[in-house]
Amino acid sequence: MKMHFLSCGRIRMRKSTYLPDADRSEMIDLPVASALIRHSQGNVLFDSGCHPSIAENAEARWGALTKFMTPIMTRDDNAVSELKGIGLGPDDIDVVICSHLHTDHCGCNAFFKKATVMVHARELEAARGSDAARNGYVNADWDHPMPMTEVTGECDVMGDGKITIIPLPGHTPGPIGVMVGLGRSGGFLLASDALSVRENLDRDIIPRNTWNAELCAHSFDGDSEAGSVGIQDHLRPRCRAMAKHAQGARRLRLIREACEERRCNHRANARYQTDAPATQRVNGRSA
Repeated sequence: MKMHFLSCGRIRMRKSTYLPDADRSEMIDLPVASALIRHSQGNVLFDSGCHPSIAENAEARWGALTKFMTPIMTRDDNAVSELKGIGLGPDDIDVVICSHLHTDHCGCNAFFKKATVMVHARELEAARGSDAARNGYVNADWDHPMPMTEVTGECDVMGDGKITIIPLPGHTPGPIGVMVGLGRSGGFLLASDALSVRENLDRDIIPRNTWNAELCAHSFDGDSEAGSVGIQDHLRPRCRAMAKHAQGARRLRLIREACEERRCNHRANARYQTDAPATQRVNGRSA
């Protein structure tokens, strides 16, 4: 199994959104990225980045969101163009996993017409809510006719423990990360906006654009009483966690050297599970 990171431009925002001691005039460029996981059973895409059209006219698609974030990208800075560079087209993608449904994470979903989309049930509920637009959701990004699997807890995507979905709530109602096991390279936690800037984790800072601060803190540190695990629990020797911010680089960088020799087993956040089964079918396979 192999994993590729796709560079999908950058988003410019106020640095104080993530670090409250930053001057309000100071800006930060946050890489927009997607991860392609090439599994023997199919190609999995984690997040799809922004829609190509926002490079030329962000306001037409994003509306009032352009007051808070500015795209820094060309029309070719997107997941579809990046896939083409490694010899794949949209129809080669079997599964799209959405970390959450904010516009800079699912903007290219519409191109992957043969894929099954996996998203947390609570995230889908939030995107359908009456205040969705105010909370950063754009219907044109996620509301498409492709099959959709609603995840409610930890989920083994291919049934072999190599791609495991982990709920990481807080930034929005239903963020999910993905733990990827790459054999010789070890484990990688793709955390997306559950951890946008490493300093948030190191200094226990909850970003201002957080939906629920308590759940965000649980996603950082876990909750031993509830039996849940967090991002810190996955940051062991030989396990690498990925964060959205990468010191100005275009691609995600490793934020901490990765986990133990043992295979990582994970439980979903106990405070966040429902009675619905977390395991469902994806294109005829167990997911």
